[in-house]
Amino acid sequence: MGAGGRMSVPTTISGQKNSSPQRVPYQKPPFTLSDIKKAIPPHCFQRSLLRSFSYLVYDLLLISFFYYIATNYFHLLPSPYCYLAWPIYWIFQGCVCTGVWVIAHECGHHAFSDYQWVDDTVGLILHSALLVPYFSWKYSHRRHHSNTGSLERDEVFVPKPKSKMPWFSKFLNNPPGRVLTLLVTLTLGWPLYLAFNVSGRPYDRFACHYDPHGPIYMPARRIQIYTSDAGVLVAFYLLYRITLAKGLVWLICIYGVPLLIVNAFLVIITYLQHTHASLPHYDSSEWDWLRGALATADRDYGVLNKVFHNITDTHVAHHLFSTMPHYHAMEATKAIKPILGEYYQFDGTPFYKAMWREAKECIYVEPDEAGRGVFWYQNKF
Repeated sequence: MGAGGRMSVPTTISGQKNSSPQRVPYQKPPFTLSDIKKAIPPHCFQRSLLRSFSYLVYDLLLISFFYYIATNYFHLLPSPYCYLAWPIYWIFQGCVCTGVWVIAHECGHHAFSDYQWVDDTVGLILHSALLVPYFSWKYSHRRHHSNTGSLERDEVFVPKPKSKMPWFSKFLNNPPGRVLTLLVTLTLGWPLYLAFNVSGRPYDRFACHYDPHGPIYMPARRIQIYTSDAGVLVAFYLLYRITLAKGLVWLICIYGVPLLIVNAFLVIITYLQHTHASLPHYDSSEWDWLRGALATADRDYGVLNKVFHNITDTHVAHHLFSTMPHYHAMEATKAIKPILGEYYQFDGTPFYKAMWREAKECIYVEPDEAGRGVFWYQNKF
């Protein structure tokens, strides 16, 4: 699989389709992080406050435009057109709000500007508006970046070995079971992760993104975790006031359903970036940071790549250089492909098909046949 190739349809030398996924290299690569960085034009690492704000303002203008159209014109449409207009609004608004979430995520990586206080202020406002505890997510997500691909220390979507799978897993390993699993994951996965650390790294006691005294955070971070909680509480209070003024149905239609779409896309994006039958995971005997960062995949979401500020199709570069702003990530990705070679993974399968395929193929992990500390996804019970 060469640089820029597709993992979704691996082929043999003869050109025949291979029924099993081609596993990507897991050996220590013949290049270093410094080698990769040297291949990227230096300007790609420069953050522009004006340019970063321009993307945010553009997204906010689109959100305002969709809101204006929905609240001023939908009620004038004759039936059944008004009922058709709302789903269109929800999809458009949810997608653009996902882009806003990505910008807040960049703030957490200090990729928005050269000023940490600007990044934290913008990130806190944006994430709180989307009911995300900014600092809490910032620090747990950084730990994910520091431990990607590690079975012991990664923070999210940590696969389990077959021996630790729940007893009911084999009963869900069928089409109806996968439909139910995906439905629950896409609707409840994100809030369950924040509140109960579902699908996250196991801790020796209860872990929660809203708990300043929880095991996820060091004591020095507690004030910031309290600040994150306060931001979410303020957002809930404002939503409560809006509900009193406009009504619950109005709030659900304007804000609630688009937020559900945002949550679903966050799960899809994160899951697909780190879940593929070709991607390895490592235990402590084999894991190192560079191989872990390379154990992720770029995906193609079509026009949504731009709406999501290319977090979808430049995720490998993002894991290698997380402080790089999104508007340079595509150029950087093109620059690093010749260096990474077969260590660069891209899958062009439409995301909705990929979700179903990965839900079918990537159930648990088992050690490499050679007995190394390298693990691969399996699905046979």
